[in-house]
Amino acid sequence: MPDSPDSELPTHDPTLPDDALGLGLREPQNISSADNPAYRVLARKYRPQSFKELIGQDAMVQTLGNAIKRGRLAHAFLMTGVRGVGKTSTARLIAKALNCIGEDGQGTATIDPCGKCEPCQAIAEGRHIDVIEMDAASHTGVDDVREIIEAVRYASVSARYKIYIIDEVHMLSKNAFNALLKTLEEPPPHVKFLFATTEVHKVPITVLSRCQRFDLKRVSIQELADHFGHIASLENVKAEEEALALIARSAEGSVRDGLSILDQAIAHADWSNDKSDVNDLHVTAQQVRNMLGLSDRGAIRTLLSALLGGDVSEVMVIARTQYQLGIEPYAIIAGLLREVHMITLAKLNILNDPAMAAEVKDIMSEWGGKLSFPQLHRLWQLLLKGHEEIQSAAMPSEACDMALLRILHASSMPDPAELLKSIQETGLSDSNNGNAATNAARNNSQISMSHDVSNETLDTLEQDINTNPHPISENDNPLKNSSNIPATFNDLIVIVGNADILLDGELRDNIRLVKYEPPLLEYQLFRQSSPGFEDRLKLRLREITGELWTLREMPDAIAIPSQLQQADIDKKNKEKAIRETPLVKAAIAAFPNADFDKNSEQYKRSIGT
Repeated sequence: MPDSPDSELPTHDPTLPDDALGLGLREPQNISSADNPAYRVLARKYRPQSFKELIGQDAMVQTLGNAIKRGRLAHAFLMTGVRGVGKTSTARLIAKALNCIGEDGQGTATIDPCGKCEPCQAIAEGRHIDVIEMDAASHTGVDDVREIIEAVRYASVSARYKIYIIDEVHMLSKNAFNALLKTLEEPPPHVKFLFATTEVHKVPITVLSRCQRFDLKRVSIQELADHFGHIASLENVKAEEEALALIARSAEGSVRDGLSILDQAIAHADWSNDKSDVNDLHVTAQQVRNMLGLSDRGAIRTLLSALLGGDVSEVMVIARTQYQLGIEPYAIIAGLLREVHMITLAKLNILNDPAMAAEVKDIMSEWGGKLSFPQLHRLWQLLLKGHEEIQSAAMPSEACDMALLRILHASSMPDPAELLKSIQETGLSDSNNGNAATNAARNNSQISMSHDVSNETLDTLEQDINTNPHPISENDNPLKNSSNIPATFNDLIVIVGNADILLDGELRDNIRLVKYEPPLLEYQLFRQSSPGFEDRLKLRLREITGELWTLREMPDAIAIPSQLQQADIDKKNKEKAIRETPLVKAAIAAFPNADFDKNSEQYKRSIGT
């Protein structure tokens, strides 16, 4: 409900009845229930009676003002927003603005209704015959809409416009919406529709397209605090600035919610000096915290400092003390989340909370300088996870303790980026320290990883290599020195692969080498080869080398793993070496269910794939 800086809330008008609903601000009244049994809550007592009193919605007020001045009034308006930001109040103000005739009875539609003419007073008191308010939650059917359709044909009785205010319009049934469409699109010139809803997504698009929509914003904490402070002074109640800020923050942008909390805080307040004067009240921040079950910001900052410092005993003492003071466990974690968020804003130099003391801002900036963004993000995620667990836990206090202990444990862990860097460095250093026979079997050509190999198969291959470190004897052969003859089997794969991509895949994936003595090649098949594989390979080798090759399949001989198998063995050895490093062991001990993200680029670089 926005307010302009120079606007003032109206004072008591002796010409108006004291019990009229929504007639603006009144002179301070004795709040004793004995003297004033018809006490009205602040949310009703201080309902805005002009657009100047509507705080936080300046854009909408300007649009409506310009539309009225230029005679460009829509036939239907839709106000949407969270609860308590002034949707229904705005609808009533529009009704007053359109029907105001001025104190002299000669006025026209205006963005500043006088509030004193008969239409303004009747609308404010809810008794104007041409301003019909309907609660869609209790009038949801076609019959209710049919009554509106039939009534719009008749001109207004005394007002300039006949206005229908439908609150919570999203509650109308589908058939009711459909029945209203034609009238809503082409209403008579003397009819205006004003809709209000908190759930605009439930309103059919066919209705939205026929309305001029205004999205009412949440009111800022500073505007709410100033507004509540002014109302407290009108009620002869002294209120601390911090108390007003706590109420404004708890209101979450809703003026009505905030006024309800302020009403409760005044009822909860202590006397300032003279206890015989029931109006001499003082609302303190501590009372508001106790009333709402909010955690003390100072205690929360102390708790956060202990968490970051790794002091287990202090963390448990502070958390238990807060719980014994009546602070809910989820409120403790919520307070920590709020502090982490403010530290992040301070680190970005965008912390702008007028209700925050200068020394607190200095503390936030100091912490922001010490904590890195990864640390803040990790702390936020751990707290958020703890908050979710506490809300659904059977024992919230114990869940809070465990969440704090998890954060404490994680605070001693190295930064993930540093851990990854160490893993990469360890992986590179260990890549040169393998089994001699395994290193001898590795090749420098490209490796295809298009097929999976089971761990059982890899274990068997490793055992074969360790048991038979030299399974192949490549004797000197004069043909090896020929320029057309590949010196090694790996060279042969490269040459053949450049000429025939299909043979390249089969040689890399399926062929386990037994003996390579050009023009003799003995091999095992790891998997079933494609039909005609041997003939195609012979033909291709003869084309490349000019020699007639002999190919023999040796199913029972000792063989070197295929390049695909060897790559998987290398990968497994590197991962095993990485897991044995102290940092990774510590990480796995801290998070037993954690594992490598094998799809990440860092993992692939670490194992050399």
